[in-house]
Amino acid sequence: MAEKTLNDLNREDWNRLFPIELVNHNPEWERLFEKEKKRILDHVDNSFLLRIEHFGSTAIPGIMSKPYIDLIIEIPRESLFDQELITQFEKIGYSHFEVPEREGIDAYSSFGKGYRLDGIKEQIFHIHMCPANNYMWRQIAFRDYLKTNPERAKAYEELKLKLISRYSNDRGAYVNGKSGFVYETLQMIEREIA
Repeated sequence: MAEKTLNDLNREDWNRLFPIELVNHNPEWERLFEKEKKRILDHVDNSFLLRIEHFGSTAIPGIMSKPYIDLIIEIPRESLFDQELITQFEKIGYSHFEVPEREGIDAYSSFGKGYRLDGIKEQIFHIHMCPANNYMWRQIAFRDYLKTNPERAKAYEELKLKLISRYSNDRGAYVNGKSGFVYETLQMIEREIA
């Protein structure tokens, strides 16, 4: 019988093994991002990698976050789901997941590292990999807005604390609970630009 992998886990397994936790902001997260970015650039064919950014709450000083380092990597459209590229990330410890198309967001590659099947967590890294025209890249504008608008960042933290009190073992509900706030913030950004 083949050994179980992260790809074999169902939703309930993920929720049981890896409940959501929020911790105080750690200034080391930026250094961990830079170190992992260098590791990627040292081990993955750079012709695939157009841009690497740190996003998510660990990139926003002063607010609580899941202690996961989120990276978004821009790749050429023709490299989306490229098996050679996926293999290069697997060789440095990442598991690949294909995120299907959903409500205005094109399908893209996702990678995770630091999850163990025994439930023990190492430093977790999440990679979202897609071309620049993917909706996921709007997360950079969201990050930048919260970094320069501390009141909005605190409101986001308060929402996350409320959500975790209800959904610490339901990753999907937790993420869905934040989507309205993210969308509303992106609308605020568009209005300010206009």
